[in-house]
Amino acid sequence: MSDAPTSRLEGLHKMTPAERLQAVARQTNLGNEAVSDLVSAAEGRIELADRLVENAISVMSIPVGIATNMIVDGRDVLVPMATEESSVIAAVCNAAKRCRGTGGFVTSSSGPVMAAQVQLLGGGDPNNVRLKVYERINEIRAICDEVDPLLVKVGGGFRDVDVRVVDTAEGPMTIVHIIVDTRDAMGANAVNSMAEALAPKLSEWTGARSLLRILTNLADRRVVRARAVWPLEEIGGQEVRDNMLSAYHFADADPYRAATHNKGIMNGVSAVVLATGNDTRAIEAGAHAFASRDGRYRSMSRWERDPAGNLVGSLEMPMAVGLVGGATKVHPTARANLAVLGVSSADELARIIVSIGLAQNFAAMRALATTGIQKGHMALHAQNVALVVGAVGDEVDKVASELKALGKVRQDLAEEILARIRADNS
Repeated sequence: MSDAPTSRLEGLHKMTPAERLQAVARQTNLGNEAVSDLVSAAEGRIELADRLVENAISVMSIPVGIATNMIVDGRDVLVPMATEESSVIAAVCNAAKRCRGTGGFVTSSSGPVMAAQVQLLGGGDPNNVRLKVYERINEIRAICDEVDPLLVKVGGGFRDVDVRVVDTAEGPMTIVHIIVDTRDAMGANAVNSMAEALAPKLSEWTGARSLLRILTNLADRRVVRARAVWPLEEIGGQEVRDNMLSAYHFADADPYRAATHNKGIMNGVSAVVLATGNDTRAIEAGAHAFASRDGRYRSMSRWERDPAGNLVGSLEMPMAVGLVGGATKVHPTARANLAVLGVSSADELARIIVSIGLAQNFAAMRALATTGIQKGHMALHAQNVALVVGAVGDEVDKVASELKALGKVRQDLAEEILARIRADNS
């Protein structure tokens, strides 16, 4: 009989988290220290984790920091950001401070509208199927609104239907989009349930076979826009401004640069989305798809020089976030972070998130156009390296300071510095 570890752990889902952890430890020869770390990390929170995900064994914490200096639509706001990456929060604070004099960030939005798709196959001429669907719009409205009467009661519900004929490798398909106002919910459960309820009726009316019934994360009807002006003196002069514009034009023209440029934007966006218990994967998928809407992958942001010579940045992207449902109401840290933000609607939260993304983009471009991204990033990373090699207390700052002075943030150097510090103190 083989003693090789197996991933076939029958009945794991029926065990308690503690029993699961022991089962995993046995299969992976996990040491006592690692088991202890997993137990400690989940202390007081394992029951919640067990309700949120399947086969829970522990909890992994992400640091939550506060972005300061943000003014969004005339309101000063402190913004919680959940991220493990050094320099992200500091960059937002710096960028926001530099545009406070011009009023900070001004936003607009298209409202909390989501769409779900129902895929129809066959049924004859797809354009004929398309028209048959449009003829049933009143019945479609009734079916969708009956699924979620509470949503209708608070002012949301079915708004419209959009039917497209999509050419594919197996021939044309008729794709029905149901358009729904989801109010303060992200809306996935609501629109998915409506699509499920509607699909059999669409088949009955059109003679086509319904297959996929699910929301689209390309939430291009739920778009938020943020704009800000950075005065020339806050940027560092004309040369820095022009270098930043060149960096933007590079990103807008080249998908290799755009991928990293847009990742910088998402550093800020995803940190706030995560901190508030929203779906980071949905937001990221929608954002990158939206950046490709012109047929090629481009910069999510837009930058220009205004008549006074200042730098003007804008960011427009889908932002399907909510204040009700999911982890936003269940997770205590998410609830606390929303309380810090002081937002009263999902739309207000979305506007703040996109503003953070624009601030992050400004900071990254300015760093690249001046000292380079590594100087600031590695200065903060030096502390992480000091922790990795085992520095504690004031040793962390001492090791980090020497690494920064050397201009080389490497683990081997940190180990040598720490050993010398401890030898000097012995």
